[in-house]
Amino acid sequence: MQAIIDACEADRIDGRVVFVGSDNPEAHGLGRARNHGIHTFVVDYDAIMEQAGRQPLEDLLPEDFSLDNVLAAQRLIPKDSDRERLARYFCIRAVAEAALFNEMALHPFDLLVLAGFMRILTPYFIDRVNTDLTRPRIMNIHPALLPSFPGVDGYGDTYRYGCKVGGCTVHFLDYGEDTGPIIGQKAFEINPEDRLETIRSKGLKLEWEIYPECIQLFAQGRLRVVSKVYTLENGTEIKRRVVEITG
Repeated sequence: MQAIIDACEADRIDGRVVFVGSDNPEAHGLGRARNHGIHTFVVDYDAIMEQAGRQPLEDLLPEDFSLDNVLAAQRLIPKDSDRERLARYFCIRAVAEAALFNEMALHPFDLLVLAGFMRILTPYFIDRVNTDLTRPRIMNIHPALLPSFPGVDGYGDTYRYGCKVGGCTVHFLDYGEDTGPIIGQKAFEINPEDRLETIRSKGLKLEWEIYPECIQLFAQGRLRVVSKVYTLENGTEIKRRVVEITG
């Protein structure tokens, strides 16, 4: 987050940070943002989940929430899982996401950048930000060279697999876990003497470089998501949504 704020203030990004939000009242980034005069807010997921346990969920759900639509779109949890558990999972998150969206709506934005926000965002939230399928507006950075090692510990997974190269990926968010169209990637060599701490250090250095670069491409209007079909020699078709960088 600090690298993005610095890049905006140094005119390396044609834009400015209009708010910083967190689910954690103790997040250090909130103080950093305030030091730059940036509006901050907190949507406390834990408090919302506790509230949801004390009263009927239907009393808390936003009016525009459709459980059937969310369950049909989501790719995070196997669709044959217990429907009652799925419903509770996505309903509670919809309550929190409605609160998030209400806070963000007070500060109009062009791009939502995830930087250390570890909560899953569901189709309910994503669809209210992404109103144009060719120009998604939620960007994320992942500590691995996707599609390898999605999930919460990309650098750790890279290290434990014995990879000789590691890296980071900036991508647009979609309904899966770290499956969205890739915008940019940077890689580093992993040497025999490297340990997890040194791998993370190498990766963070590249993250601070590539994230502002990808945000600037968005600010310049140079990113476009297109659907492509690739036909293998055996006739199998693979469909992908990919990012094209223009100019």
